[in-house]
Amino acid sequence: MFKLILLAGAGSFLGGATRFAIGIPFQNKSLFYFPHGTLIVNLLGCFLIGVLYTFAEKGSINTEWRTFFIAGVLGGFTTFSAFSAETIELFRNGLALRSLLYAGISVFGGLAATALGIYLFGR
Repeated sequence: MFKLILLAGAGSFLGGATRFAIGIPFQNKSLFYFPHGTLIVNLLGCFLIGVLYTFAEKGSINTEWRTFFIAGVLGGFTTFSAFSAETIELFRNGLALRSLLYAGISVFGGLAATALGIYLFGR
């Protein structure tokens, strides 16, 4: 168990550092504000987690590498990729309503939680 925690932590460091490096060129470079860097990272993370889940389902990735890449690297790169994969997994398992509910609560609940944090602690 400790080995998996270390692998996830090491991967998370690499993913977070990569996210930061990708985002730097896009900060304050456009004529209008739009989080290009975050959008690119989220979409790329979603694509990569789809690829890795496919290989994991086929047994091509052992538990250690799966932990390092999926929980670690992509978890540090973007949590949006995990959210996306979990939503699709619910849908693929025949739980379409639960998938939509999870997506809706995650997106709108996350926005509400952020607004609440700003409201409570931003005074």
